[in-house]
Amino acid sequence: MKKLIDMIAEDVKDAFLACGYEEKFGMVSLSNRPDLCQYQCNGAMAAAKQYKVAPIEIAKAVAEQLAESETIAEVNAVMPGFINIKVDEEFLAAYLQEMTEEENFGFEKTKNPLTIVVDYGGPNVAKPLHIGHLRSAVIGESIKRICRFAGHNVIGDVHLGDLGLQMGLVMEGLRERAPELPYFDKSFTGEYPKEPPFTLAELEEIYPAASALSKQNEAFKERAQRTTLEFQLGEPGYVALWHHIMNVSVPDLKRNYDNLNVSFDVWKGESDVQPYIPAMVQDLIDKGLAYESQGAMVVDVQEEGDSKEIPPCIVRKSDGAALYATSDLATIVEREKLYEPDRYIYLADKRQEMHFTQVFRTARKAGIVEPEKELMFLGFGTMNGKDGKPFKTRDGGVMRLEQLIADTNEEVLKKVTENREMDEAEAKEIAKTIGLAAIKYGDLSNQATKDYIFDLDRFTSFEGNTGPYILYTMVRIKSILAKYQAECSEKKPVAINASVREYGADELALMLLTARFNDMAEHAYEEVAPHKICQYIYELADAFNSFYHNNKIIAETDEIKQGEWIALITLVLHLLEVCIDLLGFSAPDRM
Repeated sequence: MKKLIDMIAEDVKDAFLACGYEEKFGMVSLSNRPDLCQYQCNGAMAAAKQYKVAPIEIAKAVAEQLAESETIAEVNAVMPGFINIKVDEEFLAAYLQEMTEEENFGFEKTKNPLTIVVDYGGPNVAKPLHIGHLRSAVIGESIKRICRFAGHNVIGDVHLGDLGLQMGLVMEGLRERAPELPYFDKSFTGEYPKEPPFTLAELEEIYPAASALSKQNEAFKERAQRTTLEFQLGEPGYVALWHHIMNVSVPDLKRNYDNLNVSFDVWKGESDVQPYIPAMVQDLIDKGLAYESQGAMVVDVQEEGDSKEIPPCIVRKSDGAALYATSDLATIVEREKLYEPDRYIYLADKRQEMHFTQVFRTARKAGIVEPEKELMFLGFGTMNGKDGKPFKTRDGGVMRLEQLIADTNEEVLKKVTENREMDEAEAKEIAKTIGLAAIKYGDLSNQATKDYIFDLDRFTSFEGNTGPYILYTMVRIKSILAKYQAECSEKKPVAINASVREYGADELALMLLTARFNDMAEHAYEEVAPHKICQYIYELADAFNSFYHNNKIIAETDEIKQGEWIALITLVLHLLEVCIDLLGFSAPDRM
């Protein structure tokens, strides 16, 4: 189904051609003066330069040509050469009715599906998820869903950090507590215990204690580094201990991601690509790309035209250990072998931009990926507290993600039960649904690359540009539809365009916004921009509420008009449901 704006543009382009001008000047955009018109074309100004004709004369000629258009009700040429357009209301109503009948509301999925790998999450095992993991999970999940909605084959990979220095720190931290364990006895030849030597709670204590000790004790730090290398090289006791760490830590990670309604298709990590590393590094050496520098193997990635220095990519440390860059390169090798992706999208803190620039350039130079293949790094900004600094707990520590979720749910529960009586279990379940919307919408409504302030009071408000406001609007529509079904069940449903009549300003505004869904969804995919969905549903919810306050839907005596209204708000509800699903949350039936 064509987008409404494209259908209008087709007529405008035809009008330019009919007047003797190139159709490229007939581009149409949403009006930046909605008080004057709904759409506009500024092509007459550009055409005037090429054809040496006054822009207003071109605009007048095109406007005159559009008088017979079926899509346009009113068109005006305005100095110095703007073409202001109002859509035909009957045509608009018919367009909306067609949306209700089309699969995906007329959104055209791609005819050439790509295989897209979305790399997001990136937690380190043996450590609990904290608020620093929120943005990658929330943004990545939404991007995965948007790409799937567009018709692509998407593989979401959590990409666990399960190989780096934190492994050596945990192992050495455990050795400090229990040096008698067989994992640390290199002469041990028996079978290692099947039960882990720690609980989840103990494991979560070990890492921060070991990390703090490594900053104070150089000898301990060196032992942790040596243990990391020996583990990477396959030391049996350390490998057995690693399996225990994974078996205890990963289920907890999955539980926490489930609480965020975030899921991954692949639970792979740095350890999965270890077998690829030796051959990959040797290939870089054989091709003359990697060379020795201060004992390490590096690849130059500086390119002509770079405005700043791009340091060489280190693919092997002087002690032979792999780095993040090494495992990230090897991960691309594995993904090329397993999935042959057409596109990669990586989510990480924007401060990692240099790292990914080095990795991507090395991958291209080495021929690991084709030159034309897209390797996209989407670096996100920081989630800050009200003081503008990175969000912390009251005592200055890093807040665990489950604590943030619990605090949000508690705040929402207060508001849900403030002025109404509700079963406690139901209230908590509703608060959980609204709380997730508050967190996710609060994050996703910001452009991903920008920092934002996490304001619990504002994010959990039922008014303004918030997740709870969107859900409240949806619940209001559900209530109206339920009441209509109960009180007017004998009435037959009608189409949005069942009659020819004048439309009120609020109704027309709602119809125009509803018709923009397909255009918005296309841009959200093309620009990898969940915030565009947030902006759209906020405007759509606002438009619905204005319409609702100015029209008595259930009390309307004109049954045809009432039926049209019911059909329209049903479509609005369905679009909101699709959109919040793309953002990764859902709506309750009541609030």
